[in-house]
Amino acid sequence: MTGTITDTHADGTDPMPSVTILDGGLSTALEQQGIAVDGALWTARLLADEPERIAQAHRDFFEAGADVATTATYQASEQGFLAAGFEAAHARALIRRGVRLARDARDELESVRPGLRVAASVGPYGAVLGDGSEYRGGYGISAARLRDFHRARLELLAEAGPDLFAVETIPDVEEAAVLVGLLDEIGIPAWFSYSVRGTATCAGQPLADAYAALADSSVLIAAGVNCSDQADVRAAISTSVQVTGLPGVVYPNRGGHWDSATKAWSGVHAVDHALIDGWMDAGARYIGGCCGYGPADIAGLAKAVASVLR
Repeated sequence: MTGTITDTHADGTDPMPSVTILDGGLSTALEQQGIAVDGALWTARLLADEPERIAQAHRDFFEAGADVATTATYQASEQGFLAAGFEAAHARALIRRGVRLARDARDELESVRPGLRVAASVGPYGAVLGDGSEYRGGYGISAARLRDFHRARLELLAEAGPDLFAVETIPDVEEAAVLVGLLDEIGIPAWFSYSVRGTATCAGQPLADAYAALADSSVLIAAGVNCSDQADVRAAISTSVQVTGLPGVVYPNRGGHWDSATKAWSGVHAVDHALIDGWMDAGARYIGGCCGYGPADIAGLAKAVASVLR
């Protein structure tokens, strides 16, 4: 399975929408390589220690059928690297390296699979804290401080030349408003996805309010949900598409509970491909996986999407 998927109905009428296949959980792909993903820097540690492992994960997802590589910068920040003992210049270079590794993996396949893209991952402030607050929001800091934090790494990532930003796992509207303003200033296309529980953000705000904060952005190409239970996806996407008018982006996790101390999920469940038809009916046009989805899962998901389109 290669390339963005598009097809027609069986009777040859009414062209079906194209669907972009996203990659899966980078930490999952690394763990499947035998790498222990732990510590304050999480996957960002490998940008310094074992960048070839990250490059291999990107290749594995592309070969599984992903159209987009999401960089290893979700938890990467100058602040985090400094706290881990890195010099400031080295920290900034490592953040840019995250984009370069994905670009190199894409370029290796350009002659075989043209049109592959690199999305620079931008996680929430809580991801850098590493205390699980990325699934709660409400960090108790000012919007100005959040803006300073996000601006610095957005600018670094932009310097490295991604095709777009993947602003992901955002838990609340306050952080979303800060990010959307910065994205519009920088001007690089982006998708934006919340983490949700039921019909609310992880911080408890109604999803209609959360998606309304995105509706006037000049750079967003898709909006939706990630790192959330697959059972909560359809309602979130329906709300997102209705409020923003943008295509939906969907990449759930495998369910369960995230333990911030052990950096592990418990109680995960199987991927239910039967849900994909409903996601697409609701407007999902970018579909992938998050925590728990390795390359083999993305290969299966790509086949399931192709089956729906037939």
